[in-house]
Amino acid sequence: MPPKQPSGPGTCLKSRSPVVWTGETVDFLESDENEMIREMVRDFAESVLAPTAESRDHEQRPPVEEWQAFLELGLQGVTIPDAYGGAKLNDIAEAIIVEELARVDPSFAVMFCVHVGLCAMTINLHGTEEQKQAYLPRLAAGEVGAYSLSEAGAGTDAAAMGCRAKLSDDGTHYLLNGEKMWVTNGVQAGIYVLFAKDVDHPDFGVKKHGGTTAFIVEQAFEGLTVGKKEDKLGIRSSDTCTLVLEDCKVPVANVLKGAGNGFPIAMNALDNSRIGIAAQALGIAQGAYEAALKYAHERETFGKPIVAHQMITAYLSDMATQIDAARLLVYRAAWAKEHHYEAGGPRHSKEASMAKLFAGDTAMWVTERAIQVLGGYGYTKEFPVERFFRDAKITQIYEGTQEVQRLVIARALR
Repeated sequence: MPPKQPSGPGTCLKSRSPVVWTGETVDFLESDENEMIREMVRDFAESVLAPTAESRDHEQRPPVEEWQAFLELGLQGVTIPDAYGGAKLNDIAEAIIVEELARVDPSFAVMFCVHVGLCAMTINLHGTEEQKQAYLPRLAAGEVGAYSLSEAGAGTDAAAMGCRAKLSDDGTHYLLNGEKMWVTNGVQAGIYVLFAKDVDHPDFGVKKHGGTTAFIVEQAFEGLTVGKKEDKLGIRSSDTCTLVLEDCKVPVANVLKGAGNGFPIAMNALDNSRIGIAAQALGIAQGAYEAALKYAHERETFGKPIVAHQMITAYLSDMATQIDAARLLVYRAAWAKEHHYEAGGPRHSKEASMAKLFAGDTAMWVTERAIQVLGGYGYTKEFPVERFFRDAKITQIYEGTQEVQRLVIARALR
């Protein structure tokens, strides 16, 4: 389904300093297509997500009805080629969608990120033609996708996973056993990209990541159970759960790129998804900054709006500057992904990690400053900045902590 045209006028974008990368130079004029997408998603976020964001956060209720409304825009297949029912967009457009969703509802933004990036894009990049034909049309139609790599003892250290896969005696399927953690969209998803170690692979037990294999797993498969739902500090409307695998039967045909070849798939998926998390952090910062700016113009002390006080002005100036800098890094990483890696060039690990590192720290700093600008009101649920503050923290943790991002960047500098 092609993206739907915006139904009405959007918010003025001229002050947003949008960027399009053309060649090795920067063009500070947003393309017509990307501007249209920004307006469309912003209108959806403000009209559909904003009215329920606070209650969903409080109740830890996933955005089921909101997802159905989102499907009308036709953006759930932005990483899926037209041949499989998608509507492939450029990578900066994908980042803009995440940014605009997170500006209002970071929980919905990460749901979208995982669906289009970690699940759909991974299958599109690494799947066989048969796998693409079987799963991409379902994801393009709106069946929710998820990704399952982390475990209790193997979060950032993905090679240390304990989930095991063993080929059945008749060679038709694998039996998976173990427990996966931190599965975003885990309750809602019908399709997962899930990782386990093939115990019969010759590299198993020899190399740290030996035998790591990527599988396409359906929630309906025998032996898979959705486990505990996590009670989280932030992004509480995003369902995050464990998956329990007890002799879960997965057809051999659902292995991505063959047994033992899952570790490079996982690392590439992290490169890609770090850009999505950076865009989420950017949107969180933008939303908190706009709330603080609006409040600063409306709230009066000592006979004048607090925006007229020098310290508040300094906070807002620094917030706006860091957000613009983060936006540049996020869009550059998206450009590098499309024009380097997807064109057969080098990995975009450094650019993705720089964007995630800076944008995540920016989101945390801006949301803390936003609370300070609002004072006592910022500490209450009457304004959204306390939710943005709680939501921001995870952007410094998942898809690799900030410490891991620094290690990735450091390796690229040698």
